[in-house]
Amino acid sequence: MYGIVYHDDYEKYDLGSDHPLVGDKPKKTIEYFKEKGLMKDLKIFNAKKANEKDLLRVHGEFYIKKVKDLSKKGGFLSFDTPAPIGIYNIALIPTGGTILAGDILFKDFTCMANPLAGFHHASTNTSSGFCFFNDVAIVIEYLREKYTLERFLIIDLDVHHFNGTQDIYYEDPSVLGISFHQDGRTLYPGTGYIEQIGRYSGEGYTVNLPLPPGTGNESYLNAFNELIPPLTKQFDPEIIIYESGVDTHHTDPLANLHLTHQIYYQFGKKIMKLSNNTCKKLLILFGGGYNNISSIYSYYNIMCGVMGKKDFIEEKEIKDDNVEMVKKLVTELKNILSLHWNL
Repeated sequence: MYGIVYHDDYEKYDLGSDHPLVGDKPKKTIEYFKEKGLMKDLKIFNAKKANEKDLLRVHGEFYIKKVKDLSKKGGFLSFDTPAPIGIYNIALIPTGGTILAGDILFKDFTCMANPLAGFHHASTNTSSGFCFFNDVAIVIEYLREKYTLERFLIIDLDVHHFNGTQDIYYEDPSVLGISFHQDGRTLYPGTGYIEQIGRYSGEGYTVNLPLPPGTGNESYLNAFNELIPPLTKQFDPEIIIYESGVDTHHTDPLANLHLTHQIYYQFGKKIMKLSNNTCKKLLILFGGGYNNISSIYSYYNIMCGVMGKKDFIEEKEIKDDNVEMVKKLVTELKNILSLHWNL
């Protein structure tokens, strides 16, 4: 069974008319899914607010207080993340939505999605990148406690590195975090280097593939096929969390990769297959995407791939000039990980 969480107040997660993150994308995504008939096979659930206990599973008291204080008067959480008045209570809704989606997965659902989610730049006591609370980590800690899970796989394909999530789990072997992202030397947040593979008992459980600007479908799919299926099989997760940011699309205004709509269908199809072959529990957090139209089409393709639909949106392929460069990066990463995984 497939489901999706949503709340009418998702559109209030809006950082301003002159900011890349505007609030109408989740609503328009659901409307498009309805228009295309996808919602007939997706059960919709109303997101509920997270509470402070949920936040404290990951974030420090001082940090939570800082967000609350900013929420009363407005201000900036960081250089790129304005904190509008009321944002604390608004941010609790998508965070709670992710918790609810994770919980429902363990009640006879095989896949749940949240269209406002994947706030992977939030660390324990700091944040930026339009994020307030790290719902990825919060749902992991919720599920760890409630269902005594021991192995969590994060596949983060957002164009920006999952720096907050990495910080939280860098020494934790129960969480295998894989991030494909544009090279941090060319894009925010400036992290996610190939040598960053975890520390102490967590060594080998952080996997970073920094991709050069201009990387296209061929390079990306080759890298995906070489790395993600064998890592998934060997780790044998009890849940897969797919951070499906589509700011890798060639029209996204904040980044420089050259993916096209059809590749997102492949991602959905391939990651659902990985889930079916392991845990049969897939949580999709839609993540970033700052061209509304291309993002909604790409989210649609992901869900069509996941749900085994034949319909998906296509566009003209873009020549990929980075194929050989990315092959070398993949080989280098395999060598770095060779003490930990058979790749």
